[in-house]
Formats: sequence, structure tokens, C-alpha cells
Amino acid sequence: MNRHDAGDPALQVPGLNARRDNVMMAAAGISFFVAVLMVAGKGLAWWWTGSVAILSDAAESIVNVLAAMMATFSLWYARKRPDAEHPYGHEKIAFFSAGFEGALIGMAAVAIYWSAGWRLLRGGALTHLDAGMAIVAALSMVNLALGAALVIAGRRMGTLVLRANGLHLLTDVWTSAGVLAGIGLVRWTGLAWLDPLAALVVATNIMVTAFHLLREAFRGLLDRADPESTRRLLECLDRAQATGEIDGYHQLRFRETETMAWIELHVFLSGASTLARAHDRVTRLESAVAKLFPGKRVHITTHLEPSETCHDGLHPRGHEAESGGLEQKDDPA
Repeated sequence: MNRHDAGDPALQVPGLNARRDNVMMAAAGISFFVAVLMVAGKGLAWWWTGSVAILSDAAESIVNVLAAMMATFSLWYARKRPDAEHPYGHEKIAFFSAGFEGALIGMAAVAIYWSAGWRLLRGGALTHLDAGMAIVAALSMVNLALGAALVIAGRRMGTLVLRANGLHLLTDVWTSAGVLAGIGLVRWTGLAWLDPLAALVVATNIMVTAFHLLREAFRGLLDRADPESTRRLLECLDRAQATGEIDGYHQLRFRETETMAWIELHVFLSGASTLARAHDRVTRLESAVAKLFPGKRVHITTHLEPSETCHDGLHPRGHEAESGGLEQKDDPA
């Protein structure tokens, strides 16, 4: 059994990790402050106007406050080092955070559907529309700047929590744009029912965002193999087999988080190879595999098997070849 740790050397430099963590925690703190500002500003705009569309926008901002709190906790928890109870680390909290945020957004959408439907049935007067529109427009610009910054930072640092929070804020911008369009039509036409109609459109957009966040969270929590990473792995291993570096492979599995990857596979080599030669060949293979995951620390566990004999007969019970490996070929045994 051969096990190596490899990957981006920068991830193993404490100073760089500390700066990365500080940026993430600062971003989370700013997100929370802005979310509170949004709730206060949009709540004031709703109180002045009586618009259910603005109320829907304010409801999403309340969700933003809860999401920012969850993001801050997740970033703190993910920084903890692996321990005996969590040997793979704590980074999967990011997927739980994204799922939590998606669930909150979905609940906000349901609440907006209910409020808009009630307003359509009962009606209601709108006042001070100009002031309300001005407040919502100004707050939208703040959300646009912060949301774009969080998405860019999340992609550069490979941080799902920041990326999900940024996408949520950008969704809030589209929500506010829909609200402003609806209120503008109400002011222009005098048709008050356009206000709850705009709220329904907003709720639908929010529900779509919730679905995407929940889907990403479920995929991460269930260790769904990324198709692009799978393709690169198979190409690398097939190339090693074609050049004679290895005689074959099977039982390939891998999982990823935002900064780490774990890869397991069985490699076939000639039984006549010396231990030193087999080790050298597998080490070269592992180095090539680690380069497929730039920016991540890669943990590779390789099990060596002789290519001349039926490998299942050499293993203890329970260690036979199983289905589920990512490779799609027959074993060379």
C-alpha cells in the first residue's frame, strides 16, 4: 500500500493559509453588516409604501442575515484541523451551509407567494412610491458590488461558502430589479395588482436559486464525482498504461472538498518488479495525478497488485474487486 500527500505547496505555508482565512472571515463579517443594513432599509421602504413586492425583497434580506451568520460559522468551523473524529477535516460544512442557505431562500419564496396571493385577493393602497424606489435602488447597488466581490473571491480561493453567499446577493439584486420594475409599472399605470404580480415573479426567481444551492449541497454531501475531474483522472491513468508506466488499474475512487482531494486506486505492475522500482513508478504516477488538482492538497492511496495473476484470489475475504470504480474497462487479470 502506497500513500502520499501532494498538491499545491502554497496550501502548506501557514502564512498564506492565515491570510486566506482572514480574507474569508472579513468577507463574512462585511456580508453580515450589509445584510442588516438591507433589512433596515427595505423594511423602512415597505413601511412607507405598503408594497408587497418590497416586502418580498425585505424578506429575502432577512434570509441574508441568517445566511451570513451561517456562513461566518461555517468558515470558522472549516478552518479546524483534522482530528481523530474527523480525519478528513471539517470542510464539508461548506456544503451544509449552502444547503441551509438554499432551504432558507426556499422558505422565503413560499412566504412571498402567500403574501402576494393574499394581496391579489384583498387588494391594498400604495403610497410614497418614489421614496421607496429610491431606497431599494440605492441598496441594490450596494448588494451588486458586494455580491460580485464575494463571487470573485470565492472562485479565486475555491470557497463555496463565499461563492454561495455572493450568488445569493446577486440574486437579491435581480429581485430588487424586479421589484423596481413592478412598482414603476404601478406608478405609471395606476394598476395596483401589478405590485403582487411583481412579487410572484420575484418569488419564482428566488425558488430557482434555492433549487440550485440545494442541488450543489446534495452533490457535495453525497461525494458526487465531478465529471471533469473524472475525465482528467482517467486520461492520466490511461496515458500511464499506454506508455508502460503501469500495466493497468482499477477500483479508482476520489472525493474533493474546496482545498483537498482524496484519491484511491489499485495499480497493476509486474510481479517481477523490485519493491524500489515499483515504488518509483507509482510515485511518478501519483505526482502526475496530483497535478490534476491545482490549488489543492492531494492525498493518494495506491494499492499495488501483480498483473500476471488473478488478483481476487490473492486478497482476503471482503477485499475482492467491487463495482463502483470510475474506470470503465475490464481488469487485466
